[in-house]
Amino acid sequence: MDKLTKTSLNFYLSEYLADLKRAGVKDLAFDSQIAPPDDSAPSPAKPVASRATSYRAVPQSSQTAQALPPRSTAAERAARAETPTRREVPRAPNLAPTLAPPLANDDPELAERVDQLKTIASEVARCQLCAELVANRTQTVFGSGDPRARLLFLGEGPGAEEDLRGEPFVGRSGKLLTDMIEKGMGIPRSSVFICNVVRCRPPGNRNPTDDEAEACRPFLDATFNVVKPQFVCCLGSIAATNLLGVKTSLGSLRGVVHDYRGAKVVCTYHPAYLLRNPGAKKDAWLDLQLLMREMGLETPRK
Repeated sequence: MDKLTKTSLNFYLSEYLADLKRAGVKDLAFDSQIAPPDDSAPSPAKPVASRATSYRAVPQSSQTAQALPPRSTAAERAARAETPTRREVPRAPNLAPTLAPPLANDDPELAERVDQLKTIASEVARCQLCAELVANRTQTVFGSGDPRARLLFLGEGPGAEEDLRGEPFVGRSGKLLTDMIEKGMGIPRSSVFICNVVRCRPPGNRNPTDDEAEACRPFLDATFNVVKPQFVCCLGSIAATNLLGVKTSLGSLRGVVHDYRGAKVVCTYHPAYLLRNPGAKKDAWLDLQLLMREMGLETPRK
């Protein structure tokens, strides 16, 4: 290395070390030495180092400033590029109830009922009464369907898929319920109203507790007051015993038409139970036939 290059390099290094000391780094150690220049190459017009060097500040005492991080190698950068990054799944927003049929501009009664249900849905979304349910829910699940439906289906509580989408009965149980309504009863699902005893998913899909059902009861009663169904189909024992206010088995409630505030109530198995026990579908079909006779509906041809 010629004298000019050595002098210039020493000058730049001394200036850089002075800058580091002014910044609070007092002691420095180098990971590598400056590589010697290629003597075969011609000297540049300006005095510069022939190769760059990697370095980091290394603390030598407790009073030394925090060490500068080492530069990552090409292998480390490649490894980070291949490592998948975990992304947070965005939480679904609280949704207003899905109401069908579409609102008619010339139907003030329907418009009023839609507004009333949306108001109740907003109150449900703000509810904080059940600490465990609130802590574990993605969103509340109000209900969906026709605000003037003759028939209301009542379940026990939202499941995992319902919790994500904000609508009742949209998973495997929902598909079976749709088949029960449309293929079994011969009416569109959009012509009924569907909701649950509780409007938040119980953790692990457990049954809602009595306290949780009681806390959510005003929302059920308010929904009932707006829709004014003439018929109710309770899906499972949780729905049946909570609506009717009784403590008895589902077997003793099936096959009988009950009364709730002037509405005729028929009880049957929950679709989730039917998925686990397909042999019970024939009994559920008998329950639907009882409901259809009460509603004056003909049994669809198979």
